[in-house]
Amino acid sequence: MPGLLGKKIGMTSVFSAEGKNVPCTVLEAGPCVVTQVKTVETDGYNAVQIAFGERKEKRTSSAMQGHFKKAKTTPKRHLIELKDVEAKLGEELKVDLFEEGTWVDVTGKTKGKGFQGVVKRHGFAGVGDATHGQHNRLRAPGSIGAGSDPSRVFKGMRMAGQTGNVTATIQNLKIVKIYPEKNLIVVKGSVPGAKGSTVFISN
Repeated sequence: MPGLLGKKIGMTSVFSAEGKNVPCTVLEAGPCVVTQVKTVETDGYNAVQIAFGERKEKRTSSAMQGHFKKAKTTPKRHLIELKDVEAKLGEELKVDLFEEGTWVDVTGKTKGKGFQGVVKRHGFAGVGDATHGQHNRLRAPGSIGAGSDPSRVFKGMRMAGQTGNVTATIQNLKIVKIYPEKNLIVVKGSVPGAKGSTVFISN
């Protein structure tokens, strides 16, 4: 599954050929450097490791500095491994890996929203209207199960808890425009994560 690490720049909109205003997301895709090539003989499987984003040398361990020097590149911030991809050590992968009009999948980490109740987390409607004495039940979860039988709460019950901050993939986003000189891709629709967050773009 070839792809590139990148960064979410933000959202904008473009006009289609039919004159419709289409919401789009701007992504910085690469350039990524191949920092390791794994083979069946040495590692038991075929894969390549790609790196993205600059990192200060003083904040990089000596072991990782040596790892990057083998690839003749500067220390990088983000690393990912791709199986069944052919590339050479030190090779630079750029946005020309993709073409306008094709479809890509984008993986990112969603915005964290902290500990949330059932109304925001699961879309519950609450127990009822603020009538007949129910002044404090508007956002309550309601019953979570029977009492005597089964005498427990079933696993997976939708309740309040941590919301967001999970890895999510949006599939089949159409590439509207590519700017090779700036390593930018404009895709139709939204992408998980905040501005500046790291994403993985694959085709």
